This record gives sequence, C-alpha cells and structure tokens, in this order.
Amino acid sequence: MVDAPRLETERLILRGPARDDFAAVAAIWADEQVTRFVLRAPLSGEEAWMRFLRGIGHWMLCGYGLWYLEEKATGRLIGEVGFLDAHRDIVPSLEGTPEVGWVLARAAWGKGYATEALQALLPWGDERLSAARFACMITPENHASLRVAAKGGFREAARTSHRGTPVLLLYRDRTCRAG
Repeated sequence: MVDAPRLETERLILRGPARDDFAAVAAIWADEQVTRFVLRAPLSGEEAWMRFLRGIGHWMLCGYGLWYLEEKATGRLIGEVGFLDAHRDIVPSLEGTPEVGWVLARAAWGKGYATEALQALLPWGDERLSAARFACMITPENHASLRVAAKGGFREAARTSHRGTPVLLLYRDRTCRAG
C-alpha cells in the first residue's frame, strides 16, 4: 500500500492504492461508458497499468495523489479521486495548480459518491497543499461531473482544448492556508 492518508465518509473509505487493486482499476478504465468523457476510449490493460503507476508515483514524489474509493457496505473498489500534477500541454497552463479528478465505476454512478469523496479530500488539500487554488478539467458534455465540480466549489474559468478535445477549466480557491 502507498503511504496515503486514510479518509472516511459516511459511506466511503478513501485509501491509498495497493497492488491488489489493479484488476478493479483496470476494469473501470476498460469500460467505454466510464472513459467516454475522460479519455474518449477505454484503456488496454497496459495503458491502465501505466495510469495505475502514475497514481502511485504522485504519492511518492508529490505527497499527494489518488485515493481509491472503497464502498463501506460492500468493500468493493468503486473508483478513484484525488489530486494530480499531470504536466498537461494546455493553455492556460495549470503549472503549479493541483488538479482534482475523479472516476467511478458505472455501478457507482448516481449515488452521490463523487460529491461525498470531494467533501473529504478538498479540506485535506486545503490544509496540506500550498497552492492558492485547485483546478479540474471537464468536457462540456459531462454534465454529471460538472454538477459534482460545482458542489465542490469549482467555477468555470476558461474554455480551451486538450489533445484536440474541447474542455472546460474550472478553479476552486482554497478555503484555508497551509500551516
């Protein structure tokens, strides 16, 4: 297990990744309905493995990264949520601004889990990360994620494109300063 803090909500456990999580993570990223707005195409096992390693590397190098969402009632891994430094080639630049991202297995959609997870991780980021604000990047047609972002305090700041796909950049100012 990666040394990531454990956070809990009423229905979720947010925890660091473990090698045994890979099969569930790969299944999420292989679902074309899950990836249609995020990547536009499902990931192969190899691509999912590289993404999995990227998440672990964030914790090791940046001190933040992705948490894996475990449903308390079932113990199932149902998604990922967290902070990224993706070094994206995008204008305006996100350099120095941690991105917040989330993805959920289709079976977990519509239950408020993404919003619940953000309510746990955003205060953690406000307390521990030194950035003045957080960003997220969402395709305009991903209405569910735009609603989640709005509930997390994110507001549209720019319309741009990433890898040829139109995206919205949304920002959320920190609510407190790190110590």
